[in-house]
Amino acid sequence: MTTTAKISSNNFGNDFLWGVSIAAAQNEGAYNIDGRGLSIWDVFSKRSGKIKAAAKPFETCDFYHRYKDDLLLTKALGFKVFRFSISWSRILPGGTGKINKEGIAFYHTLIDECLKLGLIPFVTLYHWDLPHALEKEGGWTSHFLLKWFNRFVTVCAEEFGDKVKNWIILNEPMAFTALGYMLGKHAPGKTGLNNFLPAIHNAAMAQAEGGRIIRSIVKKAYIGTSVSCSEVVPFSSNQKDIDAANRIDILLNRLFIEPSLGLGYPDDQFALMEKLHLHNKAWKYTERLKFDFDFIGLQNYFPITVKYNPVIPIIQASEVKAVTRNVPHTAMGWEINAESFYRMIKRFASYDNVKEIIITENGAFFKDKIVDGVVNDEQRIDYFQKYLAALLKAKQEGIAVNGYFAWTLMDNFEWSEGFHARFGLIHVDFKTQLRTVKQSGHWFRDFLLSQNEKF
Repeated sequence: MTTTAKISSNNFGNDFLWGVSIAAAQNEGAYNIDGRGLSIWDVFSKRSGKIKAAAKPFETCDFYHRYKDDLLLTKALGFKVFRFSISWSRILPGGTGKINKEGIAFYHTLIDECLKLGLIPFVTLYHWDLPHALEKEGGWTSHFLLKWFNRFVTVCAEEFGDKVKNWIILNEPMAFTALGYMLGKHAPGKTGLNNFLPAIHNAAMAQAEGGRIIRSIVKKAYIGTSVSCSEVVPFSSNQKDIDAANRIDILLNRLFIEPSLGLGYPDDQFALMEKLHLHNKAWKYTERLKFDFDFIGLQNYFPITVKYNPVIPIIQASEVKAVTRNVPHTAMGWEINAESFYRMIKRFASYDNVKEIIITENGAFFKDKIVDGVVNDEQRIDYFQKYLAALLKAKQEGIAVNGYFAWTLMDNFEWSEGFHARFGLIHVDFKTQLRTVKQSGHWFRDFLLSQNEKF
């Protein structure tokens, strides 16, 4: 077993929120039943060569039919919070217009089951699965996006607001705009600045507008939005590498948090930001981009090392991968660096208007070893121990970090990685749907249910 010091949840306090996160497109399956419309991932997965092994999210781990058992497993592992997202196309199959009653009923029963088990439901409104019907009209690049999104948020707030008080507006807007509308690696597979720039602005507007809608409809709501973050380290002390790292830092860490805090879009003499301002006439919208969130969800997996690369248009920077630098890394090639995680928590907490932080995702993919039905993932246990120690360090220094949600409850459809990348605390056999708690899941159970262990 790992040699990392034994740790306990007691040090974090009784009110600390321990949870797991999942997402509709990655877990639910049941893509074409009970009135659900197609999402952009249903369509994107049919395009040749876009997803490893031609995987498709049509069934994935069949959470739609197996949610009761999966919630029981969540409870058995000792977690207090169950974070899930609502499939937009299950609620509004056409993206807007007629409400699908069967979709509404499913989420009511899911929420009721959480409450019956004493699990706190945290609802993410948008976790990357735009209805395909809206993508055909321009998706996140459309001038109508905000109108469509507001309709979806309003329906969810009115339907579930009496039961759900904890809301996350967007999941990682930088990721879904860059990967989906600039690089084409994720759904809907669009590329180029003419798609990326309006998608950025629409997402930044949506996270603020969504917050205002929830605030106006849901009494005593606790509202946040989740942003991805990665410490950006220059490869050398050369000024060109330092400048390149600054440009990447603007995109990965500042682009969505600063507008939400009333600071507007970052500028810093970066050509891409100049284009963003010109494209969207963004100076007119600074106030509408702002919302007084109760918490910010941080999602951190790795730091990134960057060097100057004049061949790359506009950003003139490229990553120096962890594998080539011979530093500890996951099976995804992501650097393992708990101290970097600690520094990013401190950095986001330093913004004046960030009231509280919840780590809404953190986890790792390692190649699990299955022997005699036991799923051994010691590397993942070691990873969690190191990252939770870093989290506790920040908390003990006075940072208002009030929760940690592991990514993820069970192996699932991991976007362009298909079923190859397994992040779960529970192993899933995708042919039989058999669930097997991994050693990391057993470790979390002991960690959360322990009474006397200390750091």
